[in-house]
Amino acid sequence: MLQETVHIAVPTGFFKDESLNIQGTIEHIRYLYNQGVKSVLVCGSTGEQHSLTLKEKMEILSHLVWEEELINRMEVIFGISSIRQLEAEELAKRICNTKVAGLLLGYPPYILPTQAEAMVYTKRIINLSQKPIILYNNPKRTGFDLSLESVVQLSKINSVVGIKEAGNKERVGLLKKHIKRNNFHFYAGGEVELEEKVLQGFNRLSSIAGNIFPIECKEWFSKMLTNQEITEQEQKKMKTIIEQVYQGSPLVNVKETINKRGISLGICRSPLGNV
Repeated sequence: MLQETVHIAVPTGFFKDESLNIQGTIEHIRYLYNQGVKSVLVCGSTGEQHSLTLKEKMEILSHLVWEEELINRMEVIFGISSIRQLEAEELAKRICNTKVAGLLLGYPPYILPTQAEAMVYTKRIINLSQKPIILYNNPKRTGFDLSLESVVQLSKINSVVGIKEAGNKERVGLLKKHIKRNNFHFYAGGEVELEEKVLQGFNRLSSIAGNIFPIECKEWFSKMLTNQEITEQEQKKMKTIIEQVYQGSPLVNVKETINKRGISLGICRSPLGNV
Protein backbone atom coordinates (compact mmCIF):
# COMPACT_ATOMS: atom_id res chain seq x y z
CA MET A 1 0.00 0.00 0.00
CA LEU A 2 1.02 3.61 -0.46
CA GLN A 3 1.56 5.20 2.93
CA GLU A 4 2.42 8.84 2.27
CA THR A 5 -0.30 11.49 2.44
CA VAL A 6 1.57 13.85 0.10
CA HIS A 7 3.67 13.15 -2.97
CA ILE A 8 5.39 15.67 -5.22
CA ALA A 9 4.64 15.43 -8.95
CA VAL A 10 8.10 16.17 -10.33
CA PRO A 11 8.73 17.70 -13.77
CA THR A 12 10.85 15.91 -16.34
CA GLY A 13 14.07 17.63 -17.34
CA PHE A 14 14.74 18.49 -20.99
CA PHE A 15 17.71 20.06 -22.77
CA LYS A 16 17.35 23.01 -25.15
CA ASP A 17 16.75 20.67 -28.08
CA GLU A 18 13.91 19.08 -26.03
CA SER A 19 15.80 15.79 -25.59
CA LEU A 20 15.57 14.04 -22.25
CA ASN A 21 17.65 15.32 -19.33
CA ILE A 22 17.45 12.42 -16.91
CA GLN A 23 20.30 13.56 -14.67
CA GLY A 24 18.57 16.89 -14.06
CA THR A 25 15.39 15.04 -13.18
CA ILE A 26 17.22 12.76 -10.73
CA GLU A 27 19.10 15.70 -9.23
CA HIS A 28 15.80 17.44 -8.48
CA ILE A 29 14.37 14.29 -6.87
CA ARG A 30 17.52 14.06 -4.75
CA TYR A 31 17.07 17.70 -3.71
CA LEU A 32 13.50 16.94 -2.59
CA TYR A 33 14.71 13.87 -0.71
CA ASN A 34 17.25 16.00 1.15
CA GLN A 35 14.43 18.42 2.02
CA GLY A 36 12.59 15.59 3.76
CA VAL A 37 10.18 14.66 0.95
CA LYS A 38 9.23 10.99 1.28
CA SER A 39 7.25 10.42 -1.90
CA VAL A 40 7.47 11.57 -5.53
CA LEU A 41 5.47 10.97 -8.66
CA VAL A 42 7.65 10.56 -11.74
CA CYS A 43 6.50 10.60 -15.36
CA GLY A 44 3.06 11.48 -14.11
CA SER A 45 0.80 14.44 -13.78
CA THR A 46 2.89 17.43 -14.77
CA GLY A 47 1.42 17.40 -18.28
CA GLU A 48 4.53 15.95 -19.93
CA GLN A 49 3.70 12.27 -19.91
CA HIS A 50 2.12 12.10 -23.35
CA SER A 51 5.10 13.89 -24.91
CA LEU A 52 7.37 11.06 -23.77
CA THR A 53 7.96 8.02 -25.95
CA LEU A 54 7.92 4.53 -24.49
CA LYS A 55 11.70 4.44 -24.90
CA GLU A 56 12.09 7.66 -22.92
CA LYS A 57 9.83 6.38 -20.15
CA MET A 58 11.89 3.18 -19.97
CA GLU A 59 15.09 5.25 -19.72
CA ILE A 60 13.69 7.29 -16.83
CA LEU A 61 12.61 4.11 -15.08
CA SER A 62 16.03 2.47 -15.54
CA HIS A 63 17.88 5.45 -14.09
CA LEU A 64 15.52 5.57 -11.11
CA VAL A 65 16.14 1.90 -10.39
CA TRP A 66 19.90 2.55 -10.41
CA GLU A 67 19.47 5.26 -7.75
CA GLU A 68 19.40 2.81 -4.86
CA GLU A 69 19.18 5.33 -2.02
CA LEU A 70 16.23 7.12 -3.59
CA ILE A 71 14.31 4.05 -4.72
CA ASN A 72 14.89 2.29 -1.36
CA ARG A 73 14.09 5.23 0.92
CA MET A 74 11.40 7.08 -0.99
CA GLU A 75 7.93 6.05 -2.07
CA VAL A 76 8.38 6.46 -5.82
CA ILE A 77 5.18 6.42 -7.86
CA PHE A 78 5.44 6.09 -11.64
CA GLY A 79 2.90 7.41 -14.13
CA ILE A 80 1.45 5.10 -16.77
CA SER A 81 -0.83 6.23 -19.56
CA SER A 82 -0.67 5.79 -23.29
CA ILE A 83 -2.86 6.14 -26.34
CA ARG A 84 -1.55 2.66 -27.23
CA GLN A 85 -2.45 0.06 -24.62
CA LEU A 86 0.38 -2.23 -25.77
CA GLU A 87 2.95 0.42 -24.82
CA ALA A 88 1.36 0.92 -21.40
CA GLU A 89 1.51 -2.86 -20.94
CA GLU A 90 5.24 -2.95 -21.80
CA LEU A 91 5.94 -0.28 -19.19
CA ALA A 92 3.81 -2.08 -16.59
CA LYS A 93 5.70 -5.33 -17.17
CA ARG A 94 9.03 -3.55 -16.74
CA ILE A 95 7.87 -1.85 -13.52
CA CYS A 96 6.61 -5.11 -12.02
CA ASN A 97 10.04 -6.34 -10.92
CA THR A 98 11.35 -3.00 -9.61
CA LYS A 99 11.11 -1.27 -6.24
CA VAL A 100 8.74 1.35 -7.63
CA ALA A 101 6.11 1.70 -4.89
CA GLY A 102 3.04 2.23 -7.04
CA LEU A 103 1.52 3.56 -10.26
CA LEU A 104 -0.62 6.49 -11.28
CA LEU A 105 -2.81 5.05 -14.02
CA GLY A 106 -4.19 7.65 -16.41
CA TYR A 107 -6.41 7.28 -19.43
CA PRO A 108 -5.61 7.90 -23.11
CA PRO A 109 -6.35 11.41 -24.36
CA TYR A 110 -8.49 12.18 -27.41
CA ILE A 111 -9.51 8.67 -28.48
CA LEU A 112 -12.45 8.44 -26.04
CA PRO A 113 -12.63 4.74 -25.15
CA THR A 114 -15.94 3.35 -23.92
CA GLN A 115 -16.27 2.52 -20.23
CA ALA A 116 -15.96 -1.19 -21.08
CA GLU A 117 -12.78 -0.58 -23.10
CA ALA A 118 -11.31 1.55 -20.33
CA MET A 119 -12.04 -1.17 -17.78
CA VAL A 120 -10.16 -3.76 -19.84
CA TYR A 121 -7.26 -1.32 -20.21
CA THR A 122 -7.19 -0.69 -16.45
CA LYS A 123 -7.40 -4.32 -15.39
CA ARG A 124 -4.69 -5.30 -17.86
CA ILE A 125 -2.25 -2.78 -16.34
CA ILE A 126 -3.22 -3.81 -12.80
CA ASN A 127 -2.52 -7.47 -13.55
CA LEU A 128 0.78 -6.85 -15.33
CA SER A 129 2.26 -4.37 -12.87
CA GLN A 130 1.32 -6.08 -9.59
CA LYS A 131 1.66 -2.68 -7.89
CA PRO A 132 -0.67 -0.43 -5.89
CA ILE A 133 -2.63 1.72 -8.34
CA ILE A 134 -3.97 5.27 -8.12
CA LEU A 135 -6.56 5.88 -10.82
CA TYR A 136 -6.24 9.26 -12.55
CA ASN A 137 -9.49 10.57 -13.95
CA ASN A 138 -9.05 13.99 -15.54
CA PRO A 139 -11.63 14.56 -18.32
CA LYS A 140 -10.67 18.23 -18.61
CA ARG A 141 -7.31 17.12 -20.04
CA THR A 142 -8.13 13.80 -21.71
CA GLY A 143 -11.76 14.12 -22.81
CA PHE A 144 -12.49 10.77 -21.13
CA ASP A 145 -14.45 10.54 -17.88
CA LEU A 146 -14.29 7.32 -15.87
CA SER A 147 -17.85 6.77 -14.66
CA LEU A 148 -18.93 6.56 -11.04
CA GLU A 149 -19.89 2.92 -11.60
CA SER A 150 -16.49 2.10 -13.10
CA VAL A 151 -14.62 3.67 -10.19
CA VAL A 152 -16.75 1.79 -7.66
CA GLN A 153 -16.18 -1.49 -9.50
CA LEU A 154 -12.41 -0.92 -9.69
CA SER A 155 -12.26 0.03 -6.00
CA LYS A 156 -13.18 -3.57 -5.18
CA ILE A 157 -9.74 -4.62 -6.42
CA ASN A 158 -7.39 -4.50 -3.42
CA SER A 159 -4.46 -3.08 -5.34
CA VAL A 160 -6.51 -0.04 -6.44
CA VAL A 161 -5.74 2.27 -3.53
CA GLY A 162 -7.25 5.57 -4.62
CA ILE A 163 -8.23 8.04 -7.30
CA LYS A 164 -6.67 11.34 -8.28
CA GLU A 165 -9.25 13.94 -9.29
CA ALA A 166 -12.59 12.18 -9.44
CA GLY A 167 -13.74 14.04 -12.56
CA ASN A 168 -15.20 16.84 -10.48
CA LYS A 169 -14.74 17.44 -6.79
CA GLU A 170 -18.42 16.94 -5.97
CA ARG A 171 -18.20 13.27 -7.04
CA VAL A 172 -15.98 12.44 -4.07
CA GLY A 173 -18.96 12.55 -1.71
CA LEU A 174 -20.91 10.18 -3.97
CA LEU A 175 -17.97 7.81 -4.24
CA LYS A 176 -17.55 7.74 -0.47
CA LYS A 177 -21.13 6.57 -0.12
CA HIS A 178 -20.44 3.59 -2.38
CA ILE A 179 -16.84 2.74 -1.46
CA LYS A 180 -16.68 1.35 2.05
CA ARG A 181 -12.93 0.72 2.23
CA ASN A 182 -11.05 2.93 4.70
CA ASN A 183 -7.84 2.45 2.71
CA PHE A 184 -9.18 3.94 -0.53
CA HIS A 185 -7.89 7.50 -0.85
CA PHE A 186 -8.83 10.64 -2.77
CA TYR A 187 -5.91 12.62 -4.19
CA ALA A 188 -6.20 16.30 -5.02
CA GLY A 189 -4.20 17.29 -8.08
CA GLY A 190 -2.35 20.41 -6.98
CA GLU A 191 -2.98 23.20 -4.53
CA VAL A 192 -5.67 25.22 -6.33
CA GLU A 193 -9.01 25.08 -4.43
CA LEU A 194 -7.39 22.63 -2.03
CA GLU A 195 -9.26 23.80 1.06
CA GLU A 196 -12.59 23.32 -0.72
CA LYS A 197 -11.49 19.89 -1.94
CA VAL A 198 -10.61 18.78 1.58
CA LEU A 199 -14.09 19.76 2.69
CA GLN A 200 -15.45 17.60 -0.15
CA GLY A 201 -13.49 14.59 1.17
CA PHE A 202 -10.09 14.67 -0.56
CA ASN A 203 -7.53 13.30 1.89
CA ARG A 204 -4.27 13.08 -0.06
CA LEU A 205 -2.30 15.50 -2.22
CA SER A 206 -0.40 15.21 -5.49
CA SER A 207 1.53 18.44 -5.12
CA ILE A 208 2.91 20.72 -7.85
CA ALA A 209 3.93 23.69 -5.71
CA GLY A 210 5.79 21.27 -3.44
CA ASN A 211 8.52 21.11 -6.08
CA ILE A 212 9.53 24.58 -4.87
CA PHE A 213 8.03 24.77 -1.37
CA PRO A 214 7.84 21.15 -0.14
CA ILE A 215 7.78 21.87 3.59
CA GLU A 216 5.23 24.67 3.42
CA CYS A 217 2.82 22.74 1.19
CA LYS A 218 2.94 19.61 3.32
CA GLU A 219 2.41 21.50 6.59
CA TRP A 220 -0.49 23.48 5.13
CA PHE A 221 -2.20 20.34 3.85
CA SER A 222 -1.59 18.46 7.12
CA LYS A 223 -3.23 21.24 9.10
CA MET A 224 -6.27 21.10 6.84
CA LEU A 225 -6.64 17.35 7.29
CA THR A 226 -6.34 17.55 11.08
CA ASN A 227 -8.52 20.67 11.46
CA GLN A 228 -5.69 22.67 12.97
CA GLU A 229 -5.84 26.43 12.88
CA ILE A 230 -4.09 27.99 9.89
CA THR A 231 -2.84 31.43 10.82
CA GLU A 232 -3.44 34.51 8.71
CA GLN A 233 0.29 34.68 8.01
CA GLU A 234 0.28 31.06 6.76
CA GLN A 235 -2.74 31.76 4.58
CA LYS A 236 -1.03 34.78 3.01
CA LYS A 237 2.14 32.80 2.41
CA MET A 238 0.28 29.96 0.68
CA LYS A 239 -1.70 32.44 -1.41
CA THR A 240 1.59 33.95 -2.59
CA ILE A 241 3.00 30.49 -3.35
CA ILE A 242 -0.08 29.47 -5.34
CA GLU A 243 -0.01 32.70 -7.33
CA GLN A 244 3.70 32.22 -8.06
CA VAL A 245 3.21 28.66 -9.31
CA TYR A 246 -0.20 28.72 -10.99
CA GLN A 247 -0.31 32.12 -12.68
CA GLY A 248 0.25 31.21 -16.32
CA SER A 249 1.71 27.76 -17.01
CA PRO A 250 2.56 25.99 -13.72
CA LEU A 251 5.12 23.70 -15.34
CA VAL A 252 6.99 26.60 -16.90
CA ASN A 253 6.95 28.50 -13.60
CA VAL A 254 8.19 25.51 -11.58
CA LYS A 255 11.05 24.78 -13.98
CA GLU A 256 12.17 28.41 -14.11
CA THR A 257 12.40 28.54 -10.32
CA ILE A 258 14.22 25.21 -10.05
CA ASN A 259 16.69 26.28 -12.75
CA LYS A 260 17.41 29.51 -10.86
CA ARG A 261 18.23 27.43 -7.77
CA GLY A 262 21.00 25.69 -9.70
CA ILE A 263 19.35 22.42 -10.68
CA SER A 264 19.11 22.14 -14.46
CA LEU A 265 15.66 20.97 -15.47
CA GLY A 266 15.88 23.02 -18.64
CA ILE A 267 12.83 23.88 -20.69
CA CYS A 268 9.36 22.52 -21.34
CA ARG A 269 8.59 20.85 -24.63
CA SER A 270 6.85 23.32 -26.90
CA PRO A 271 4.22 24.64 -27.18
CA LEU A 272 4.61 25.03 -23.41
CA GLY A 273 7.06 27.83 -22.82
CA ASN A 274 6.37 29.52 -26.16
CA VAL A 275 5.44 32.82 -24.49
